[in-house]
Amino acid sequence: QVQLVESGGGLVQAGGSLRLSCAASGSAFSLNVMAWYRQAPGKQRELVASITRGGRSSYADSVKGRFTISRENAKNTVHLQMNSLKPEDTAVYFCNVDGEFIGSVYSAFTSWGQGTQVTVSS
Repeated sequence: QVQLVESGGGLVQAGGSLRLSCAASGSAFSLNVMAWYRQAPGKQRELVASITRGGRSSYADSVKGRFTISRENAKNTVHLQMNSLKPEDTAVYFCNVDGEFIGSVYSAFTSWGQGTQVTVSS
């Protein structure tokens, strides 16, 4: 069972920056895709950014050019650098892991963190 703990959320003014981190524990193997999702009040949870274990990343159109996802495989950690924040980025941000590789064998599961609040004031 992989546990995820997010940190780094908070309150920031529009145009500011925040860096979210997520540490995964409970796995001695190679985590597969790691991602950040967010959920604003009254809205569905949406994918913000994801990164493969090889470092290939993808982003939602709404954050392209402003957010950067990165990971440290040796530490089972994923980060989300958020720049030029906008009020519409306000949401609870969740870390997600999609399976792991034990050698060349893929073990499917999905783990979620508890979420961290990001509030951007105008």
